[in-house]
Amino acid sequence: MASSKRVTVYVAGDCSLCAPALEVVRAAQADLAFELTVVDITGDVELERAYRERLPAVEIDGRVGFTHFVEPESFRAALHG
Repeated sequence: MASSKRVTVYVAGDCSLCAPALEVVRAAQADLAFELTVVDITGDVELERAYRERLPAVEIDGRVGFTHFVEPESFRAALHG
């Protein structure tokens, strides 16, 4: 069954934690069918200020649910919550 959840992942090219977090999110998307947007904050002053120290930041329906690390089971549980 398709989910109506929207997930946004904020990343930057120099973020070593971003690729592993995206892998977790994309793996869950294959099973749980949610809308995924990836936003590169590089060079955007407002986004840099809001997210740089918390990268990667993962929002679910507009609320930050994960920062730095995304644990697969916790992420899947948050999507159902």
